Amino acid sequence: MRAVRQWTWGGPDVLEVAEVPRPEAGPGEVLVRVAAAGVNPADWKIRSGAVRRFGEPPFTLGLDVAGVVEAVGGGVAAFRPGDAVFGNAVPPNGAYAEFVAVPQERLAHVPDGLDLVHAAALPTAVLTAWQPLVRVAGVGAGQRVLVHAAAGGVGHLAVQIAKARGAHVTGTARAAKHAFLRGLGADELVDYTADDFAATVRDVDVVLDPIAGDYGPRSLRTLKPRGLLVDVRGTGPDRTEVRRLADERGLRFVEFGFTPSGADLADAVRGGVRAVVDEVLPLDEAAKAHGLSETGRVAGKIVLVV
Repeated sequence: MRAVRQWTWGGPDVLEVAEVPRPEAGPGEVLVRVAAAGVNPADWKIRSGAVRRFGEPPFTLGLDVAGVVEAVGGGVAAFRPGDAVFGNAVPPNGAYAEFVAVPQERLAHVPDGLDLVHAAALPTAVLTAWQPLVRVAGVGAGQRVLVHAAAGGVGHLAVQIAKARGAHVTGTARAAKHAFLRGLGADELVDYTADDFAATVRDVDVVLDPIAGDYGPRSLRTLKPRGLLVDVRGTGPDRTEVRRLADERGLRFVEFGFTPSGADLADAVRGGVRAVVDEVLPLDEAAKAHGLSETGRVAGKIVLVV
């Protein structure tokens, strides 16, 4: 089969299309014929060597997959050949390929009305938004939620999730993205290039932060007593200072990493949350997709089609 491989750490140009053996579905696994693979910031961080969670190259990237079940391994009862599925693949044998074997617990059935391109845009980003907002913060009606990078892959889904649960949602984004975010339900928007959100936003119950850095200490200033800051940045700057400040001020701080879960994925999309797909590219243009993602200027998600 064809797959996008890398043999060394580096920039987007290290990604190459190669012929590799087709995987088989082992016990508890589902072999998926890939229709589309979502592109996430985590992908290019792994490619560059900034994140080395999956060992040394060579490997195939791709955390997000949507496609059709080709075969199932022993012990798999929830899926059968022909089912449309989506979920989280497992690098070093990731989703940038024609086929991928995925543990059954990481997959969900694609709901009616959701095409495979938009399904592939969801898993990592929607779980990174839904699990902290629902499982950790328990966001509900009448609460105030601040979402940073609100037009990004995680942010635009977090806006929808918080709004669907009855929260008042404020987002930070460039002014050019404000109309897009109002269309998703945002109540208030702050242009971070022109205004300091920490000086204007107050009495927030929950902040969802995919940026980290100085956004952590500044976000604490927006929270009400016992308010919660959830940092979903993953790897990045040290959080010692923001944790110390939160403790001093009687605020809560959580460093969060999503857990792949087909059950949570099914719950997350049940309310009609949809990913906005900014760019669709063929698998051969994975390097271009990474270059676009690294600009940080994408509204929504990038998807590779196979």
